Amino acid sequence: MSLENTIREQIAAHPVILYMKGTPDMPQCGFSAKAAAAIQSTGVPFAYVNVLQAPSIREKLPGISEWPTFPQLFVNGELVGGSDIVAEIAQKGELKPMLENAAGRKAG
Repeated sequence: MSLENTIREQIAAHPVILYMKGTPDMPQCGFSAKAAAAIQSTGVPFAYVNVLQAPSIREKLPGISEWPTFPQLFVNGELVGGSDIVAEIAQKGELKPMLENAAGRKAG
């Protein structure tokens, strides 16, 4: 399977997935920490990929998503955005319902 197919499969398999530097419990950059904290605050479970441990994904994903930086949050296969966007929609109260709907759709 090609790397692009692997990435697309990851995005399709998880209703909420965050491509980040580090892990949610041990983020390796401030932007990843901010995004992970916003997602964790919703209480909705999410998948993540540590792009520091997967340099080929780190290199390939920006070409697929057309988003140059990390973190990158995908919900139901669609790119939501990076740290600032995630924090902004969390502040507006829009992140939790978005993630709950995604998780509910997958379970249903």
